[in-house]
Amino acid sequence: MALTVAAELPAATVAAVAPAAAGTNVPASAVENSVVKIFSTARDPDPYRPWTKQAPTESTGSGVVIKGKRILTNAHVVNYASQVQVQANQAGDKLSATVEFVAPGIDLAVLKLDDESFFDAHPPLAMTKALPEIKDSVMAYGYPEGGTSLSITKGIVSRIEFAPYNYSVGGLRIQIDAAINPGNSGGPAVVGDKMIGLAFSHLGRADNISYIIPAEEIELFLADVADGHYDGKPAIFDDFQTLENPALRPFLKIDKTVEGMIVHKPCSDDAAYPLKVWDIITKIGDTPVDNEGMIKVGSNLRVRFVYRVQQIAQDGKVPLTVVRGGKELSVTLPVTAKRPQVIPALENAYPSYFICGPVVFSGATKDFVQYLILGKYSEHWVGIFSINSSPLLARLADAPRFEGEQLVIVSSPFFPHKLVKGYSQAAYQVVKTVNGTPIKNLNHLVQVLRGLKDEFVTIEFDSRFGETIVFPRQEWLASTDDILTDNGIRSQGSADTLSVWNAK
Repeated sequence: MALTVAAELPAATVAAVAPAAAGTNVPASAVENSVVKIFSTARDPDPYRPWTKQAPTESTGSGVVIKGKRILTNAHVVNYASQVQVQANQAGDKLSATVEFVAPGIDLAVLKLDDESFFDAHPPLAMTKALPEIKDSVMAYGYPEGGTSLSITKGIVSRIEFAPYNYSVGGLRIQIDAAINPGNSGGPAVVGDKMIGLAFSHLGRADNISYIIPAEEIELFLADVADGHYDGKPAIFDDFQTLENPALRPFLKIDKTVEGMIVHKPCSDDAAYPLKVWDIITKIGDTPVDNEGMIKVGSNLRVRFVYRVQQIAQDGKVPLTVVRGGKELSVTLPVTAKRPQVIPALENAYPSYFICGPVVFSGATKDFVQYLILGKYSEHWVGIFSINSSPLLARLADAPRFEGEQLVIVSSPFFPHKLVKGYSQAAYQVVKTVNGTPIKNLNHLVQVLRGLKDEFVTIEFDSRFGETIVFPRQEWLASTDDILTDNGIRSQGSADTLSVWNAK
């Protein structure tokens, strides 16, 4: 059943901290009428066989009707969904739905129904604009495992913080002690008469620690997709360290009145980049930053300073006050929605690939690496990658060294063919060069292969040990069609790589 276990998450948005709407609790029937059960059939990518998809898997989750005749749920409920259906509380029929927007980073998605008459009898649930107070009573609605009808659990708001979500995205997160279990994902949490957020995870190794995505984050997401496209939340991706250790002050030649967060590693080493190593960020906008990198929001809440980015970013820039060399100065920092990574995550996309002869090439992704190092034979692959100094491990968190850099891998074992006789398997290795040309990315590899005129093709891998593969070029190219047919593969490559291969 769809539900994530609380994982890592990075930067978010703002709203004044104020008591949630008091008043009497909303009539149960009004909330129940807006909560739906979601049935999803997903076809996840197969990282080892990128030309196909994994077998269909079925899961259920929850959702809630929101303004604009739409249904809000978690991204992980409908990721890679080939079919989505929605069922109202106490209803006997399921309605077909389409995923309109999905944001895997902040774990939110919007569905639309083929038959919008459903919304005539199922109005949207009102959503608060303010954060709840700690100890507010909260009700969680959804369809968790253990039964088929709507479930309602009760608890209190335990904690509010700014935390990592997924794919280098961070945001506000509300902890509650109401039970949230697989299937609850996407269901509303209600305080008073309004929704304060959406259930999305629980801490698997602990009791009564559940998490919801607050209304503030939901409103940011809905505002983002209002133009028909999801851009993502701007964030700061520099590395920092705290100013807590007493040795840092004499080292930096600052007195005890200076408080802030130290820049450990700027996101860019470009000379024009506004942050430098050992800069101390003392304010973000007009908000002071303390020695732990925290800021105060209202009178009872303290969160990481990067929370302010979503509130004050203008045209992709955020104003900061820093102390550099003992002097205070103002800088304007560029912010982006994604951390540049040489091994990116798929984020609800399917991997690109290209097959030439018995070899399958693909772009390295975090999904691929995680399948290996978190799978059944994780210790084996971590050991192999370490011994061979594989970039798949060494560069897992690296930014690209140049624009467009991507690691290209052999994603699958060689297809059976006489051309690979005597060669060790090159599966999961990173391609370094083809005929001496350093490979920049998957499309570049295809371009290089297309332009070869040499008698032989030589493929060198970025590995301490192993072999260089040599194929007779004409025979290698000619073998492709038979190999595709023999293995029931419909296409030699994904649309992007074929456009390069077939270009004039």
